[in-house]
Amino acid sequence: MSSQPRPRPGGRSARVQQSVHDAVRDLEAERGRAALTVPLVAKRAGVTPSTIYRRWGDIKELLSDVAVERLRPEAPPDDLGSLRADLEAWAVQFLEEMSSTAGRDYVRDALGGDPDGSNAGQCSAYAVEQVEIILAHAVGRGEPVPAVDVVVDHVVAPMMYRILFRPGLLDADSARALVDTALTRLMPRG
Repeated sequence: MSSQPRPRPGGRSARVQQSVHDAVRDLEAERGRAALTVPLVAKRAGVTPSTIYRRWGDIKELLSDVAVERLRPEAPPDDLGSLRADLEAWAVQFLEEMSSTAGRDYVRDALGGDPDGSNAGQCSAYAVEQVEIILAHAVGRGEPVPAVDVVVDHVVAPMMYRILFRPGLLDADSARALVDTALTRLMPRG
């Protein structure tokens, strides 16, 4: 996304964003990502190319914006009754989604057209929000919890590093092992 502030949701701006995002997804499915151009997306979305250039800057920034929306979690994490169960289930699902071909493409797009870091920050905020929900469930049950940053730094960050730079070296057991480390070795001492 360009360094311009994001428009407020609602009204014409929201309709334009939705139309353009839908056009990107449809054209990508039909023709492949390499064929996407601003004029092609604009024509499909029913807007002028200048609308896209003004709002997103170029095709990389547009793809970045679309990717961030695709990376938004669809639902809060499940409450399975314990911090370990909740965090393990979430970490395994996060790993599966992010390490899929589509997930890796979305992450690369989100970062590739992100000159000011706002999209990376939004993706991070999604993960933090999910972890905060999990920890809040545990606090509500009276369980001790690690700090949010402990989970992000020792569960999410290693998974993202492997997903981006060493794909194929993580599986569900690896995700559970990262959670185990966060819960057994990095918990605050009471």
